[in-house]
Amino acid sequence: MTYKSTRGAVKGISFSEAVLKGIAPDGGLFVPEQDVRFDSLELAEMCGMDYKTLAAYIFKRYATDFSDEEIEYCVDRAYGKNSRFPADDPAPVVRLSENLNVLELWHGPTSAFKDMALQVLPAFMSVALKKKKQSAGTADGMGRIAILTATSGDTGKAAMEGFRDADGIDIMVFFPENGVSEMQKRQMQTQEGGNIRVVAVRGNFDDAQSGVKRIFGDDEFRRLIRKDGWQLSSANSINFGRLLPQIVYYFHAYAELVRSEQINLGTKVNFVVPTGNFGDILAAYYAFKCGLPVGHLICAVNSNSVVADFINTGFYNANREFMVTISPAMDILISSNLERLIYDMSGEDEKATSRLMMELMTGGCYNIDRSTLSGIRSLFWASSASETETTATIAEVWNRYRYLIDPHTAVGVNVYDKYVISTGDLTPTVAVSTASPFKFNRSVASAVFGQADNSGSSQEPLNTPDIGSINEFALLSILSEATGIDVPAPLAGLNKKQILHTGVCDKDAMKQAVLDFLERDAVRDVGRNGAQGA
Repeated sequence: MTYKSTRGAVKGISFSEAVLKGIAPDGGLFVPEQDVRFDSLELAEMCGMDYKTLAAYIFKRYATDFSDEEIEYCVDRAYGKNSRFPADDPAPVVRLSENLNVLELWHGPTSAFKDMALQVLPAFMSVALKKKKQSAGTADGMGRIAILTATSGDTGKAAMEGFRDADGIDIMVFFPENGVSEMQKRQMQTQEGGNIRVVAVRGNFDDAQSGVKRIFGDDEFRRLIRKDGWQLSSANSINFGRLLPQIVYYFHAYAELVRSEQINLGTKVNFVVPTGNFGDILAAYYAFKCGLPVGHLICAVNSNSVVADFINTGFYNANREFMVTISPAMDILISSNLERLIYDMSGEDEKATSRLMMELMTGGCYNIDRSTLSGIRSLFWASSASETETTATIAEVWNRYRYLIDPHTAVGVNVYDKYVISTGDLTPTVAVSTASPFKFNRSVASAVFGQADNSGSSQEPLNTPDIGSINEFALLSILSEATGIDVPAPLAGLNKKQILHTGVCDKDAMKQAVLDFLERDAVRDVGRNGAQGA
C-alpha cells in the first residue's frame, strides 16, 4: 500500500512516510493509492474477532511496510492488557431502543473518543521513525519529530497522553482560550511529560487550526528546523495514522450487532456521527469503502452547521458567525477532512480538489459540481441540532432510558430522530458517542436536573440543585450520586492536580511559540533567526 496527496504533488510514499509527514508538502492530505476491500468471507471472520485482533487485521492492509510483529506491538501498546482501556472491550455497544444502539468510545485515558486512535498513533510514529533512521543508516540520536496539533478540546489531551515522554517525539498543543470546557482545559493544563507544551490561543478553533496549517506550509520554517534535526508532523485527523484506527471501531460495532443477533451478517447498518472536523465520519466512509455493509452515514452537527449545509447544497461557506456551543468539539467552520471526501467523490480529481481548497483559503467558500454532490448525497444525510434541542435530548434520553449522554452524543441522537422522521428509515443504527457525559457535566447536569417533564418514564425526576453556584469539579460527584453512575477515573481528582501549562498567545504569534518550544532543546539559533518572521 502506498499513499498520495489529494492535491497531486506527492505519490508513492509508504505508510511510515505518510504518518511521519502528517500533511503533504503541497498542503494536501495523504490518501491510500490502492483500494482495500474485505469480502463477505473475511467480514464473517472479522465478526468473530476481539478488538485487538480486528485492529491488527485491518492495520495489516494499510500499513504494509510494517512487519506483523511491529503491528502487533502497536496494537498491544494501545489496547493490550497493560493499556488504559477496559480489558474486555475498549468500545462497548449499548442497546438504547429497538433500532438504535450507542457505540461508547470514551473508556480510554482521557474519556473521549480520540483515545481510540491516539493511543495507537504514537506507536505508529515510533516504528516509522525507527525505520527512517535504519534506512538512513544513522544513529538513534538522528532527529526528532515535532508534533503540532490544534484542538477543539479532546484531541489535545488525548494526543499528549498518547505521546507523553515518547522517545524522539515532542508535542505542542494549541487550543482556543475560551473555546473548550473547564474540564477539557484543566485536563490539558495539568498534563505531565517532559516533551509537552500547551498554549492557549486568543481566538476560536479555526484560528488555532489555520495557524498550525500555516506553520506546516511555511517552507522556510521547515528548512530552519530541519537543520537541527526536527521534522514536523501532526496528531490531528489530517494525519492518516489518526484515521486508520478509527476505521476499526465501525467494523467492531457491526460485529457486536451480529454477535448479539440484532442483525444478520450482510445486513446494512446506519451510523450517526457527531461531526466537527469530519475525521470520525470519514473513517466510517473508509469502512464502507472497505466493504462494511452501510446504508447511510448520518452527519450530525451543532449550530455551526457549515458541513450539513454543504452536504445538502454542495456550497461550502465558512463566512458566517462562529457559534460557541455546549458541544465545543464541534465548534468548527473549516472541516479539513472534507478534502479527502471531495477528492474521492470527484473521481480523484486532484486539480479540482486543489482549486477548491485554494478558494476556501482565499475566499472562505467553494462550490462542488453536481456529480460530486450526487455521490456524496447518495451515502450521506445531514442535519443540525440547536442548543435547545441538544439540551432537551440529553434530558429525554435520561428520562426515557436512564442513560446519560454528553452534548455531542445528544446532537447525534437528535439528528437521528430527524432522519427517521424525514425518511421513515428504520434500518438498525449505531450512534457514535464521543465523550463521557462527565466531561461536560455542567451542560449535562443542567439538562438532567432542569427537566421536570418525565417524558413518559416511570422514573421520578431528579431533585434540582442550584447548578449555577456549583463549580464543575464539585458537580462531578453531585451528578454521579444523583444518577448512580461512577465518575470516570481520568476525571476524578482532576482539580487537585497542579497546573503546569499557562501559556497564551495571539494567533499570529503561534510560530514564535513553536520556535520557543523547540529552542529549549537543540534549536537555540532558530528562535533568534526566526523572530522577525514570527
